[in-house]
Amino acid sequence: MSVNYIASAELPTRWGQFSIHGFEDAETGKEHVALTMGDVSSGDPVLCRIHSECLTGDCLFSLRCDCGPQLEAAMKNIAEEGRGLILYLRQEGRGIGLLNKIKAYALQDFGADTVEANVQLGFEPDGREYDICKPMLEHIKVNKIRLMTNNPRKVNALKDLGFEVGEIVSIRTGANPHNESYLAVKIDKLGHIK
Repeated sequence: MSVNYIASAELPTRWGQFSIHGFEDAETGKEHVALTMGDVSSGDPVLCRIHSECLTGDCLFSLRCDCGPQLEAAMKNIAEEGRGLILYLRQEGRGIGLLNKIKAYALQDFGADTVEANVQLGFEPDGREYDICKPMLEHIKVNKIRLMTNNPRKVNALKDLGFEVGEIVSIRTGANPHNESYLAVKIDKLGHIK
């Protein structure tokens, strides 16, 4: 996988001072970012979140998912430790893209769950890929991770890429009446940790 590092800059947030690092996938042209706080290249295990873009949840505050609250919790947890990183990957809607995600929402409005909707549209239940993490983490000089996730696929993907995942830090937040089914499907059909 060919990934180009583009630039880094300071990114003040309400949780504190992060640095943002931009990367471009040379094959797809997709742009991904890493947010870091503190010295993440010391060799000690780093608190990390791999977060897939969710415009509706991260930016529009949708209650259909728990993505926005998970991103906020990750930033808060990192700030409390004073050290950590977030890989923000551009793979909206479990990899189907924004417009297909809206189509999937429409199917969900008529009774399909998130997995069924993706399949009805001709996609895998979860088409996200994590190979992009390897060159990003290598650039930042991180190889030991404490991963904030409930998704065992992310853990396995990082291990398969050669990274040491020493701890899984469960990240539970954002449950509400609008996403009860969504959260249940993540556990029942996608194998997420309860």
